[in-house]
Amino acid sequence: MAKSITYQQAGVDIDANDRMVDMIKANVRRTHGLRVIHLHNAFAGLFRLDYDEKVFKKNYREPVLVACTDGVGTKIKIAQKMRRYDTVGIDLVAMSVNDMLVQGAEPLFFLDYIAVNNLAPEKINEFVAGITEGCLQADCALLGGETAEMPDLYRKGEFDLAGFAVGVVEKKRLITGEHVEAGDTVIGLASSGLHSNGYSLVRRVCFDKAKLKTGQYIDELGETLGEALLRPTRIYVKPIVSLLRKYKVKKVVKAMAHITGGGLIGNIPRVIGSKHDVVINKKWPVPPIFELLQKLGPIEEEEMYRVFNMGIGYVLIVRPKHTGSIMRHLRKLGEKPYLLGKVKRGSGKAIIK
Repeated sequence: MAKSITYQQAGVDIDANDRMVDMIKANVRRTHGLRVIHLHNAFAGLFRLDYDEKVFKKNYREPVLVACTDGVGTKIKIAQKMRRYDTVGIDLVAMSVNDMLVQGAEPLFFLDYIAVNNLAPEKINEFVAGITEGCLQADCALLGGETAEMPDLYRKGEFDLAGFAVGVVEKKRLITGEHVEAGDTVIGLASSGLHSNGYSLVRRVCFDKAKLKTGQYIDELGETLGEALLRPTRIYVKPIVSLLRKYKVKKVVKAMAHITGGGLIGNIPRVIGSKHDVVINKKWPVPPIFELLQKLGPIEEEEMYRVFNMGIGYVLIVRPKHTGSIMRHLRKLGEKPYLLGKVKRGSGKAIIK
């Protein structure tokens, strides 16, 4: 009789998965509000979208659901190299919730997908701790997720992440950019650094070309290279939602852009239409990580602005007469808003001066 073989011998540990599920429960529950319906051993997450119960703070008359999905890109290679797994969880949430925010949507819930070579419950718990922190920053529920152990697809120590977010916005409060016009003001919010874009170029410059190490202290940065590269993406949900609630009647925010891959040059044109340009003046402080990368490359300045956020992670296009009050409100919320420039008639370009 042939000797039997188990799933664990094939590389998949069901018991480890059960331990992981028990381990992450506390973190997941931290993100749950009254809208989450708890069902023991459910195969899906449940979330109420009521509009007639006053106990809920998010009530809608004509709700439009907004959905986003994204990953962290090759930033995960840095996390793998440093064996640090919590910060990329924040990045994962940020990439989706910041995108849906552009349409004026408030995030409701988030789901994650984690693929690994070997399921180590402690490592997964680190991922989930970061995802939980991201959801708390975004004021949304971590409703569920999937962890896939696939030793045939991923080498030892390798992993990949994907995130999925659903939000909601009142139909009449949708922000589409259709009313952008010449003379509107462009406001930028500071980034925390690289966020989650351009890491293939970063890795090529820092590790392949300059032969730097993640644990190496860099004088220009005031910290190790790894600390600078793993700094999480900023989540702009709470200040932007607060701002939009402040101006419920007057639609003073005409368009917004999350500055991800493509930088200011690639992302702003997506929201201003084909008959306008945005002229941006380079007057904000550029974080030192960008200056270091440009020097090490060397990388042409135009390429820097095409690949990276260059210190501006989120952009608002607003009515000129409300510019001052908007910037004051954002400062009160702890933001660092910068007056970037103006909208003018053109052909759908972002011009950096």
